[in-house]
Amino acid sequence: MSLTITLLGTGNPIPDALRAGPSTLVAGTGTTVLVDCGRGVVQRLVAAGVFPPMLDAVLVTHLHSDHITDLNDVITTHWVMTMQPTPLRIYGPPGIGAVVDAILASLAPDIGYRLAHHEDLTWEPLLEITEVEAGASFTVGAASVTVGRTNHFPVEPAIGFRFDQAGASVAIAGDSVPCEGLDALCAGADAYVQTVIRDDLVKLIPFPRLQDILDYHSSVTDAAQTAARAGVGTLVLTHYVPAPAPDSLPEWVAIAAEHFAGPIVAGDDLTTVTVP
Repeated sequence: MSLTITLLGTGNPIPDALRAGPSTLVAGTGTTVLVDCGRGVVQRLVAAGVFPPMLDAVLVTHLHSDHITDLNDVITTHWVMTMQPTPLRIYGPPGIGAVVDAILASLAPDIGYRLAHHEDLTWEPLLEITEVEAGASFTVGAASVTVGRTNHFPVEPAIGFRFDQAGASVAIAGDSVPCEGLDALCAGADAYVQTVIRDDLVKLIPFPRLQDILDYHSSVTDAAQTAARAGVGTLVLTHYVPAPAPDSLPEWVAIAAEHFAGPIVAGDDLTTVTVP
């Protein structure tokens, strides 16, 4: 059996008319999981044929704003589109519970308005929040999910997720530099999804805030070297910084190919990869 990865959003914190914020869909028979909730994620989910009530769970890699900015939209849309009380399961690092509490507080007026107006809507958003750390494992849909530690310091903890289902395996790292935890998470996976930067291009931009990102993101070369060390089947690049110029993604693939001999995918929003 197979797992399909959909790059829902391949953008970065700088708004881009062509790319939604970081978000990835993992789907297989009996499994539909959203990893991270960047800007525009609900529209991209719908474009991929998935509405929020169809999700088995939402997984969050870390609490940077660009990865959670539209979690509120996922929560609200899941709530208003369900026909009966149905919990939305959310997994994330320690702190995700406080983030969700704050989101619900911000949504309190809207929740009140909808409860007052719709006679058939008699429940508030139902959420099951689970804070997880490296070494944890759980089941979502038909997939076994393992949590790995990544390195996005000073963002701590940052985690990645590995999905194993019926012989197919996918590792999604989130933002991270190379580290032992990332190698272990990806080891032997059919596909490894990594957020990447072009450090050669970032170094040319004379803006200190951009220079700061160099020490806590994987470069394209880093991702390819991790893929080679871990023996993964396919390397999938996403969350491009800076935003690629039109038709320039083959350059990103060529850089990675200098260090990794397997298939490499660098695509626009809604690109899909099916493994094995």
